[in-house]
Amino acid sequence: MLFIVNKDIPAAALKKLEKFGETIVFETIGITYPAISNHPDIFFCVVDDKLVYAPNIHEHYIDQIKNGGFDSIAGSSKIGCEYPSTAKYNAAATNNYFIHNKNLTDETITKLCLNKKLLDVKQGYTRCNLLALKNNNFITSDRGIEKKLIDEKLPCLFVQSDDISLPGFKHGFFGGACGVFDDNVFILGNLKNLYDGQNVKYFLEQLEYNIIELNDGNLFDAGSILIINQT
Repeated sequence: MLFIVNKDIPAAALKKLEKFGETIVFETIGITYPAISNHPDIFFCVVDDKLVYAPNIHEHYIDQIKNGGFDSIAGSSKIGCEYPSTAKYNAAATNNYFIHNKNLTDETITKLCLNKKLLDVKQGYTRCNLLALKNNNFITSDRGIEKKLIDEKLPCLFVQSDDISLPGFKHGFFGGACGVFDDNVFILGNLKNLYDGQNVKYFLEQLEYNIIELNDGNLFDAGSILIINQT
């Protein structure tokens, strides 16, 4: 199991995460604007245990991923300095669904998801705003995504994001503070500090997830915790 995380996550969170598997601490310089320059979900997208990466990330990350035996493929789009060129990989893929603004999606990701039902949303930063869970359940902090999921008759919990930290912005988003693997949900921060924290806890417990809060303090939108399996 491989975790890809923002280099700016709290030290306590990184230490706890490293007990669960191999960890890549990710950063970029000079590719995009500073607030999201170290966000994994800007540069990577996980599709069926395959990691699609932006071709303009530093080669040592690519080497580290491939040498570790993880299935990966270069995307077609470079990440740019500003939106929408920053949103090419910020999509959510499940076994059954692919959720993103279809006008922004990297071509390589689109091809990998042809067997999934597309839910086209306006939000380009889909993965930041969406946590996909087992049995087609979801948590989101975007009303447009929520409506799309409800229209599809998919269980969805809406979470206010005012309490979620994202340096450089008024607030972050719920999906960007989390990662999911098997029956574990990893959270950067403590749900007791989130306005809708009890609702989140109940929703996850009903799905029989283990909730792993990686540190105390407010939730921190670090560009998601991306998790992939070895091939």
